[in-house]
Amino acid sequence: MKKALYLLPFLVVLFALSVVAQRFGEDASRSRGTLVKFEGGIGVIPVAGGVGQAPTAEVVNRNIVRGVQPAGQIWVISALRADVKVDGRIHVDGQGLLLGGGNLIGFTANASVFATLICEAVAPFTERSTNAAGVALAPNGDFRIDDVLAPAPPAVCDSPVLLIRNVADQSWFAAGIPK
Repeated sequence: MKKALYLLPFLVVLFALSVVAQRFGEDASRSRGTLVKFEGGIGVIPVAGGVGQAPTAEVVNRNIVRGVQPAGQIWVISALRADVKVDGRIHVDGQGLLLGGGNLIGFTANASVFATLICEAVAPFTERSTNAAGVALAPNGDFRIDDVLAPAPPAVCDSPVLLIRNVADQSWFAAGIPK
């Protein structure tokens, strides 16, 4: 019994070190090669503000994000996850990207989407995009993009913005939330 008690502190330290090593290994492998991740999405509201007393605003400020025009109607998104690798590979899973207003509310309007990463906080902005042919939204608004950004992203992306864009007019529908 006394031998077991002498071994107990050694076993506790050994166990703690193995947990730390395992955790460090998981964190290192998870982040290896990852430039930026996004978790969660924001749907577009096309108008950022308006001025006027009448039922319709006399002056409207469009919700332009880093030089990219917004869609013409409100869109909502239920979930978005994206992982961008340093070599430009990108994987995006989106759920529930649907119109949030107008006569087609709750539908996709048969839209197809592509992704654009912008790393610059101030102009000039470089749009690093997936194939502009895009992927079709499923009837429930779900989509998956597995592609490579062109041009390639920089080694550091200090101010990442990920936009999900409409193939038809290249406006943005949704944005990712940096993780």
